[in-house]
Amino acid sequence: MNKLISIIGPSGVGKTTLARVLCEKHDFAIAYEQHNERPFQTLFKQDPKYALANQLDYLLYRAEQEYEMRQSNKPALMDGGLDLDFHGFTRLFHLHGWLNDEEFKLCQRFYTLTRSLLPPPDLIIALSASAKTISDRLAARNRINIASSEDAQTVSLFMDKWLESISEEKIIRLDITQEGMDYAHSVPIILDKIAS
Repeated sequence: MNKLISIIGPSGVGKTTLARVLCEKHDFAIAYEQHNERPFQTLFKQDPKYALANQLDYLLYRAEQEYEMRQSNKPALMDGGLDLDFHGFTRLFHLHGWLNDEEFKLCQRFYTLTRSLLPPPDLIIALSASAKTISDRLAARNRINIASSEDAQTVSLFMDKWLESISEEKIIRLDITQEGMDYAHSVPIILDKIAS
């Protein structure tokens, strides 16, 4: 089975950009988040009653991506991923009241079963950035944003809690506030870790 690398962090932190830069430097199988292509994303943005459908769709989609990526003969790179979608965004939406307790438990059951059938990522690249950096990036991008820049700290706290259960040797923590769009500082660190 090949190696699976997941890039996690709040919306706007630069996961997709980093994934693209890494793919320019190394031959990865790649899986992107695909916000605009998901069938319930726009509906959820317009009406919170679609939160459950949106989250179950995302959790299933990310599990399908992981399964497919694990079949590749090259290392796989996930822009976000199953763990981010559950521990970060499903918990955030529950906190906001967009998912009630029973809906959250349904998502949790799906995640727990799926993670028992699919091995967790072999390496997690955990990105963080200043609130201003995230706010500026969210404002500049042309994509559906459910989570706001104000949600970034909450998502990061949820992800930090999950990362406490992961061995530190499987995590690369990067503050990319000062990084340019080429990630000149971070990319060599990541590629060295992957090669080791």
